[in-house]
Amino acid sequence: MAGRTTRRRVLRITVPGGQREPGSGERADLLAAEEPLGIRVGGQALAMTMRTPGDDLDLAAGFLVSEGIVRAPGDITQMIICTGERCGHSISNGASGTAGPHEGAGNIADVTLRPGLAVAPEQRRAFLTSSACGVCGKASIEELAVTAPWDLSADSVPVSPAVLAGLPDALRAAQRVFDATGGLHAAGLFTAGGELLAVREDVGRHNAVDKIVGWALRSGRLPLSGCVLMVSGRASFELVQKAVLAGIPVLAAVSAPSSLAADLAEQSGLTLVGFLRGQSMNVYSVPERVLAGAADLAGR
Repeated sequence: MAGRTTRRRVLRITVPGGQREPGSGERADLLAAEEPLGIRVGGQALAMTMRTPGDDLDLAAGFLVSEGIVRAPGDITQMIICTGERCGHSISNGASGTAGPHEGAGNIADVTLRPGLAVAPEQRRAFLTSSACGVCGKASIEELAVTAPWDLSADSVPVSPAVLAGLPDALRAAQRVFDATGGLHAAGLFTAGGELLAVREDVGRHNAVDKIVGWALRSGRLPLSGCVLMVSGRASFELVQKAVLAGIPVLAAVSAPSSLAADLAEQSGLTLVGFLRGQSMNVYSVPERVLAGAADLAGR
């Protein structure tokens, strides 16, 4: 967990009265770390995003998938985290051109693409992307939509409501850093039967998903057919798009989806489940997979 958390002195106060807790005073509190990660392709700045350190190569790889730049492991010939002079380039970001206090060794991922594959000018972000935004830096609505390389409608995997109902607790049980800090989003990748394949945590929910997708790319697992992506927050447009680009047929969230997320899910053939709490859930698009799962369960 080193590097993903940091300690800070805090003063704990209780109400009513706004008094210090008896015999407490200041104490150490564990916080989720948040630092910028610069993503460069061929030494040129592509994007700068705020993230929780850890699984940074997965994050960079997943980001490239989400931007439609890479689709297969062979599209990337090398990925390194810059340490001092290791990258052989000056460390700076595309926004200011100057190095900040956190933009040095360990906070730059440098990617080399296969010959013939390049980043289009419009794919480069012009400024820092916060941990709350996965599409910041896009210049137009048209740039938001990235063509999916996989046909989700061909993936008819059934997923039972009972399996879906158990995913939030399974994801929560796997959140090691959240247990220590209470301040991280999580994304978990499950089989249709509910087996946990991978979990990633981050201050940004879109980063957590990118880390899952990057892990899958680097493991040669894309497309993630027959899988369910479970996220700890709401289901936004950007998360649906990331799931679609990774070939994930089912996305489930504990909170609500946005209207644009539901529209994209329907158009893409993705089953979108929201308000997944306890034994209830809302299915916003392509319910056939869940209905088929319920029928399979009833027939056993």
